[in-house]
Amino acid sequence: MVVGAGIVGLAHAVAAVERGLSVTVVERDDRAVGASVRNFGHACITAQTGEALRFAEHARKTWLHLGERAAFDVAECGTVVVARSEEEFAALEELAAERGRDQVRLLTSAETTEAAPVSADNLRGGALLPLDLRVEQRRACAAIAEWLAAQPGVEILWSTTVLDVEDGLVRTGRGTLRGDRVVVCAGHDLDRILPETAEEGGMRRCVLQMLQLRAPGVRLSPALLTGTSMLRYPALAATEGARVLRARLTEQRPELLSASVNHMMTQLPCGDLVVGDTHVYDRTPDPWSSEDFDELLLAETRALLGRDDLAVVRRWQGVYASADGEFLRTRVSPGVTAVAVTSGIGMTTAFGLAPSVVDSLF
Repeated sequence: MVVGAGIVGLAHAVAAVERGLSVTVVERDDRAVGASVRNFGHACITAQTGEALRFAEHARKTWLHLGERAAFDVAECGTVVVARSEEEFAALEELAAERGRDQVRLLTSAETTEAAPVSADNLRGGALLPLDLRVEQRRACAAIAEWLAAQPGVEILWSTTVLDVEDGLVRTGRGTLRGDRVVVCAGHDLDRILPETAEEGGMRRCVLQMLQLRAPGVRLSPALLTGTSMLRYPALAATEGARVLRARLTEQRPELLSASVNHMMTQLPCGDLVVGDTHVYDRTPDPWSSEDFDELLLAETRALLGRDDLAVVRRWQGVYASADGEFLRTRVSPGVTAVAVTSGIGMTTAFGLAPSVVDSLF
């Protein structure tokens, strides 16, 4: 039994099917509408470290496999990281020296503008992370769920709210379900089902502000990261260049740090850009968006692309589970396990995390 049909829950269902297990997925909504569709569609592989990097590398293969079988787009387009200062380029040089050319290819300023539609003003250079993927995020969950539902021994129950779980039982608003093992993948709403587990794991909600922008004529195949991304992704954040960058931004651009900005973007199939994001953390966040945050993202995007003709098409709040570690895996009882990606990298790592969890259940 899997509680939750976001990308983490679906990844556990896929892992179960691959192992010949029957699986029932229970989802409170009639489709995925949470973190799994409100993101960049970016599988950020190379910028991870440790366990997350291992999970991401495994997940990369699964994404490519599922994209073919479930008929949604997974592009091997990589990521371009833009460096607009010496310390940013130094961070990329450090990562390139550690990982090698297969994972990090340094770019000149001219090569950077050729790879991504960024302004040449104050551009120091960049890097291509060729292993990263771009996933059609607004279709992927639905396509994977449809593919799963067609597999023998799989049932997906939509619009079914889970009230309680215990060994062998999942109690829902539509009745009680039974299964040998229960995996709860409720993301940031884990505290609605297993409040003590969420509290012990130090879980909070991270609320993001994101924009969909119309940018006529802009073509962006890879994902695009900037200097603020170097402060958030661990492989880059650990470099001396990132340390110097943080010190400079603390003095010169404190508004970027106070909003926890990770300024990055991807392009949707329709041509619009997904741009974000800011971060606010709380167990119960306020429901209000900040216009200042949106204006900050817009100003950064105009400067990065050298464009003033960007039109906002949509604004939304993303939300994901946050804790001190990158993953929460708690055996609540012999037959119940709670799982969450608590670092905003569910799309990147879920298909590597899930097999390890499913293998540990039996």
